[in-house]
Amino acid sequence: MINQDFGKVAVLMGGKSAEREVSLMSGSGVLKALQSKGVDAHAFDPSERDLVELKKKGFQRCFIALHGRFGEDGTVQGALELLGIPYTGSGVMASAISIDKVMTKRVWLAEGIPTPKYTLLRRGAYKRDEVIKIPDDLGLPLIVKPAREGSSIGVAKVEGYSQMQEAVEAAAALDADVLCEQFVSGDEVTCPIIGTGADARALPVIRIVAPEGNYDYQNKYFTDDTQYLVPCGLPAGEEAAIQEIVLKAYRVLGCRGWGRIDVMIDAKTRQPSLLEINTSPGMTGHSLVPMSARAAGISYEDLCVQLLASAALDHQ
Repeated sequence: MINQDFGKVAVLMGGKSAEREVSLMSGSGVLKALQSKGVDAHAFDPSERDLVELKKKGFQRCFIALHGRFGEDGTVQGALELLGIPYTGSGVMASAISIDKVMTKRVWLAEGIPTPKYTLLRRGAYKRDEVIKIPDDLGLPLIVKPAREGSSIGVAKVEGYSQMQEAVEAAAALDADVLCEQFVSGDEVTCPIIGTGADARALPVIRIVAPEGNYDYQNKYFTDDTQYLVPCGLPAGEEAAIQEIVLKAYRVLGCRGWGRIDVMIDAKTRQPSLLEINTSPGMTGHSLVPMSARAAGISYEDLCVQLLASAALDHQ
C-alpha cells in the first residue's frame, strides 16, 4: 500500500564527494526502509542526473542521504530551495557552516561551547618552519585533518615533529584549509540529535572503542572490530551533561531535522570537548544514529519516516 502522505520522494544518494561509497550504502538502506513503509520512494544520484529532473519528474520531497561536499555543505540544499522541494536535514546556512570544521569551532567558541584548541593552515600560504612549530603550541600528539571532509578521510594523528609535514600535505591535497587540532585523550563518544529548535532532543550517547583508539575510515565502515557501547556506560550525570551541551551546540548553528555531534571526554578532567557536527549522518549498517535511535525505542524504518516527515524549506 502506497503511503500518500509524502507524495513522490527522491532519496538523494551517491553524489561526487569523497564519501560517495558510504552515501550509496546509506541511501540504499533509507530507500528500502521508506519503501517498506509504503512510501513512493525512488533512488536519485545527483552525480548522474540533473537536479532539475526532480521538478520535472514530480518529486515532492527529498531525503538527503548524501555525505560530504556537494551534499552536506548547503549546495544541494540551495538548489532544492530554488526548486521549492522540501528536504531533510539542515538548511543552507547551517549546512554550509557545519561542513566547515573551523567555522563550526568559531561559532561554538563564540557561544562558550568547549572545542579543542586549533591552528588553521591555508594551502600554499604556510611555510615549512611554521608547520614544524605547531606542536609547540598544540602539544603532541595532535590531529591534522582537512577542514571540510567527513568519515575520517584525510585525518592523521601526529606523534612527532617529523610527521607534521607529511600529514599537512596529505590533508592539503584534499582541502585548501587544513585544521591542526589539539589531541584530547579520553573517552570518544557521539550523540545524535533529532528535531528542530525547542523540540530538538538528544538521543542516547554512544561510546566508541576502536582498535588501538584509531577510529578511522576503515574501522568506521568496513570492520567489526570497533565497539559501540549504548548504553554508553558513563555516569548518568556525565551523559546528561553531554546531551545538554550537544543540544546547545546544534541549536546555535541553526541546525534542523537531525544531526550527530562527536565529543571527546578528557580522561583527567572529565570535561567534554566537541569535535565536529554531521548534518547528514550515515545511515549504513554500521551507522550510529540508527543505533542510538534503536536504544531509544525507534526502529530504523520509523526513524527514516520520522526524518522524512521533518522535511522542510528554509523560507517556510
